[in-house]
Amino acid sequence: MCSVNITEKILARASSKSRVAPDDIVFANVDKAMIHDVSGPGVIKVFEKLKKEGIPVEKLWDSSKIWVAEDHFVPSAEKISAENIVKLTKFTKQYGIEKHFKYGMGQYGICHTLSHEEAMVLPGEVYVGGDSHTNTTGALGAFACGLGHTDVAYVLLNGKIWFKVPQTLYFKLNGRLSDNVMAKDFILKIIGDIGTDGAAYETMQFGGTGISEMSVESRLTLCNMTTEAGAKNGIIEPDQKVFEYLAQRGATKYSPVYGDEDAEYAKVYEYEASELEPLVAKPYSPENIAVVRDVAGVELDKSYIGSCTGAKYEDLEAAARILKGRKVKIRTEVLPAAISIYKRAMENGLIKIFLDAGVTVGPPTCGACCGAHMGVLAKDEVCISTTNRNFPGRMGHVESKTYLASPLVAAASAVTGKITDPRDLR
Repeated sequence: MCSVNITEKILARASSKSRVAPDDIVFANVDKAMIHDVSGPGVIKVFEKLKKEGIPVEKLWDSSKIWVAEDHFVPSAEKISAENIVKLTKFTKQYGIEKHFKYGMGQYGICHTLSHEEAMVLPGEVYVGGDSHTNTTGALGAFACGLGHTDVAYVLLNGKIWFKVPQTLYFKLNGRLSDNVMAKDFILKIIGDIGTDGAAYETMQFGGTGISEMSVESRLTLCNMTTEAGAKNGIIEPDQKVFEYLAQRGATKYSPVYGDEDAEYAKVYEYEASELEPLVAKPYSPENIAVVRDVAGVELDKSYIGSCTGAKYEDLEAAARILKGRKVKIRTEVLPAAISIYKRAMENGLIKIFLDAGVTVGPPTCGACCGAHMGVLAKDEVCISTTNRNFPGRMGHVESKTYLASPLVAAASAVTGKITDPRDLR
């Protein structure tokens, strides 16, 4: 019998099977589900349609396992986004969903940040969300993936959904990343190698000594951008670092899952940490990568340090390390990914560093990452950003340009006004 990996074991357990194999169709129980202020209204429309057709929608499967985030268009950018917040509030009250992270009401932030920052998702669980970057939380050892409105509506009503068991690609990192290379550089390197469809409906699993050396927040960056390679999910087997991270957030009871030591993978990719350099993804694709030094000197209008990909506490710490005692030469924005991160940054002096450097510090929101508000780009503007996508129009005008980069590169470039390798900052 073939040995199985962590994704296959989680899906087998969730579907009450002794084992599953790639391409099997399973009907799996879901442990947690999430909607936000963009996907939520779409799910509500599905509920309204079902109701008109006479299908019961009076009760959810388990309101305690469903949570809601207000993150994409908050603070409300215009009337439609304001109305969507009202719709979400009515929905959560109607169905008794208590875990509603409301903008401006204590802890709130980007949904994929809250999923780990608040320990909403735990090792071994099946977690689905109404957003493509739900993959992020696979870094805690969960099967985490995004679903469309109809599928999320089905999950909210029934607590289960079907999956085709994905094949798994294994990405092994040997050694420890150097001080100027971040997880963002590694995942950009991978996407550059395999392309934006290189893992279409497959699992991207990460392992090796380089992953063991990484912090939990760095691992989250890797799994977040598996979406940009087309993956169904990204995942990393949980270890003591994960357990300590969760314990700090009050979560100690869960059942982690591990693949067999001789688990089989569709393909294995191996990387040496010592060979990796700071990278950017040039317009207009995350796979269009280049070594920073090869594009150094490109004039910029803006630097954006934000999003679920690039505004975790560790990301802000990296940016502050560069910005301390310096001034930015271009419009620069830092949007911490959650209020809890914002508070830590304030308590530890990072916010003062940003303000002293001339940076604008904004509230936790997806904001300009998805071209919503809070700093969208005008025609012909060029931005360096810690976000995850740089397709035409992603961050604003269709004729603007975005270079994806790590927080270190984004901060160094803010100081010079040009794309800059942090190793070359004077």
